Formats: sequence, C-alpha cells, structure tokens
Amino acid sequence: MKELLERRLETLAAEQQKGRQALAELDEQRAQLARTLLRIEGAMAVLGEMLANQSDASGVRSHDAGVRQVPPAADAAMPSSNGGTP
Repeated sequence: MKELLERRLETLAAEQQKGRQALAELDEQRAQLARTLLRIEGAMAVLGEMLANQSDASGVRSHDAGVRQVPPAADAAMPSSNGGTP
C-alpha cells in the first residue's frame, strides 16, 4: 500500500511540474501578445494621425478618412461580426 501511495505522489508531482511549466509558457505568450498589441496600437495611432494631417491639409475632415478609432477596451465589448456568438 505504501508503495502505491508513493507512486501516486510521484505521478502527481510530475503532473504538477508539467502544469507549472505550461502555465509559465502561457504567461510568456500572453506577455508577448500584449507587447505586440501595444506596438500595433501605437502604429495605428501614428497612421491615424498621419491620415488626419493629410486630410486636414486637403480640406477633408479626419473622420471622413476611413479610420476607425476605437479604444482597446471598447473594442472588446463590441459584438462580433458572427452574430454575437464567440
């Protein structure tokens, strides 16, 4: 009986280690994705400003330039294009 419990304990410890490693990998992926999104948002802001400046110079209002500027938090709350289902 003791041997069976020791084997089970070893199995659970190995599973725990695998879970912790997977969680660390997911945390790193999330951090990388957050950095990527930050760079994309920065690039979008720069392009939006460039378009607004060009539109202002040509006499067109900036919202007519075709740029959809939505804050990241508001974008997440918007329903998806597939009818609101995930």
